[in-house]
Amino acid sequence: MASSLQPAVARNEAAGSDVTSAPAIAEVVDFLAARVPFDSVDRAELARVVRHVDIEFHPAGSTIFSQGAEPVEHLRVVRSGAVEVVLDDRVLDRLESGELFGHASMLSGLPTGFTARAVEDTLCYRIPAGVARDLLARPEGMRFVARSLLDWPAEAAGGPPPRPTFDAAHRPVGTLVRGAPALCGPQTSIREAAEAMTSAAETSVVVQLEDGSLGILTDHDLRTRVVAKGVGGDVPVSAAMTTPVFTASPDRLAGDVLLDMLDRGMRHCPVVSATGTVLGVVSDADLVAIETGSSFYLRRAIGRAQTLEALVACAADLRPTVIALHDARVDATNITAIYTVVLDALTRRLLELAVAAREGAAPSFAWLALGSQARRESVPSSDIDNAIVCFDDEDPGAIEVLREIGSEVIAGLEACGFDRDSHGVNAADSLVVRTLASWQRAARSWLADPTQEQALILVSVFIDSRPVWGIHMGTPVADTFKAARRNERLQRLLGRFALSYRPPTGFLRGFVVEHSGEHRGRLDLKHGGLVPIVDLARWAGMAAGVTSAPTRERLRAAADAGTLERSDAQTLEDAFELISELRLEHQVSQIRAGLQPDNHVDPGELSALTRSHLKESFRAIASVQKRIASELDLGVR
Repeated sequence: MASSLQPAVARNEAAGSDVTSAPAIAEVVDFLAARVPFDSVDRAELARVVRHVDIEFHPAGSTIFSQGAEPVEHLRVVRSGAVEVVLDDRVLDRLESGELFGHASMLSGLPTGFTARAVEDTLCYRIPAGVARDLLARPEGMRFVARSLLDWPAEAAGGPPPRPTFDAAHRPVGTLVRGAPALCGPQTSIREAAEAMTSAAETSVVVQLEDGSLGILTDHDLRTRVVAKGVGGDVPVSAAMTTPVFTASPDRLAGDVLLDMLDRGMRHCPVVSATGTVLGVVSDADLVAIETGSSFYLRRAIGRAQTLEALVACAADLRPTVIALHDARVDATNITAIYTVVLDALTRRLLELAVAAREGAAPSFAWLALGSQARRESVPSSDIDNAIVCFDDEDPGAIEVLREIGSEVIAGLEACGFDRDSHGVNAADSLVVRTLASWQRAARSWLADPTQEQALILVSVFIDSRPVWGIHMGTPVADTFKAARRNERLQRLLGRFALSYRPPTGFLRGFVVEHSGEHRGRLDLKHGGLVPIVDLARWAGMAAGVTSAPTRERLRAAADAGTLERSDAQTLEDAFELISELRLEHQVSQIRAGLQPDNHVDPGELSALTRSHLKESFRAIASVQKRIASELDLGVR
């Protein structure tokens, strides 16, 4: 291979490639400057990067690196030719001139997640890891890397999504918190705040404000708002901090959090428990080490969809994705969170299309997901329940406009394969399309007199509300129920309501199954196993001051607050995970068979070991219910 700089050529025996050092600098600068993310780097700096670049030649058919190999030490850019991305012998993508690869393994330090193979004679520019990391650590480089990883595999690959890797993208973000955060108050001096960051080895300090909200000061803020502007170190940190702060609950999936951070232009995200405790801070640099062939590309495809037909096509990939995640042995609770993330994205895109199609500005509003979607626990059998909060109190026609938007979105979700609950609540019904003041009056009325018709049911429904549109408005309905923890009468009635469903433990040697109808002889895992746990978690969580939250987070908050014995909370959490796994496995089997998924299993089809574990779980739930009934003196047997 020739070069105008007369480079030395080294033979890479393992890959069967030639590595040529010192390419023509100006030529490479011109090439890279026209490609993302190098286009954001000035030419002088790009020239310094190029001085470290080698040129590789890979003959057609040669392997550049193999799936599962040691972490790569170079970022590669295809100069000419083409490279196939192969996972488990399946070609996922074809990379051509100007496209990058290998950055996921290089940044994360993880083994390679796929095989890179030259499909024709190929030249690559190879940038050493030390140089490439500095380049990609910039905001523009970080955005490129994150987007490319979460979009992979390319939609052009076609067919159902491939088997994903169980990795950081599918893990709760709370598990990625490395250590205790640096904290301070708003009157802390900037110098003391910087010292706290240094002591904690953090790149940010979280500022706890007097009203309970948070601010944040980062390394970037110190450079741009303090040093660059000559602000003194004795000035209060409140003068340079950012507020309000984008936060995440510890149960949210890391990939989902990263996408939200990118959408908001944020580089740091405090992780905050349901009770308001700051557990730690994750940065985009922490989360960008996600190497994934995950379902998150669906969310990006949904965001680009311009028509209902395009969204229906995206939604068609959701159930195959559930199967792929299940086959990859991803935990059921993580799969339900992923499923809900995609459902949220579909809902938001339908709302965007509905609002954009209207003449004139739509009223300001929040779309509330209810039930399992609000708890991020949706499964393929789940119905959709939702409501709308209108923030335009002065517009007499706002409610009707929002009801029409609600009807359009519900119809769109049904076209995407989601069913509305005929006995539930949905935003096409004017009864649940209200102004914020109306919602708050209704909630306060239910709290003041929980004996009124359906008050307990409505409290239980709307405490689970979570905005998927109008997120900046917080949780406007659920937050009204924070006062419930001080209402002993309501708590007692909610405790009784939470014990309404009993596990099917009536037979000594078998299960209580349905005796008639289409599910005759089958066991209802939802109402017999999951609903009792969900209801107890909601009641105990409310007593701890937690409103909208996933079931596991409520159980843990209740244990921390002492509203539920820690051993009972752990028992319920273990049972919840077991029954969730069994339920999802049942539904995956039904989807494979072309059946509509449901919650009814035939006990006779379960293995002896599974039946034994399931019986023990039901007995454990019943035992917890009995103890709680006794403590509340409810007389429930």
